[in-house]
Amino acid sequence: MEQMAALRAQWFAQLAEAIEGAQRLAWQLGMHGEASGEARELYGQLEAARLELDSLRDLAREPVFNIEPYWLQKFGWDEPLNDPTD
Repeated sequence: MEQMAALRAQWFAQLAEAIEGAQRLAWQLGMHGEASGEARELYGQLEAARLELDSLRDLAREPVFNIEPYWLQKFGWDEPLNDPTD
């Protein structure tokens, strides 16, 4: 389970970095006359994506559902466990 959390955290960090880079580019494009409206719209969409990512990070820190370890193992997310129906 810890390995999955570490992978998720790494993925979140990479995605946040990509969004930040795209926002910087959109900001630079927004400084130029013709592209400024579209660039501002793109920046806003990227900001919405960043906020959604923050929301997902919060969910990952505090799981909403308590999933049975058996099912986690079935999907390869945990070490093998005994089948509870055995």
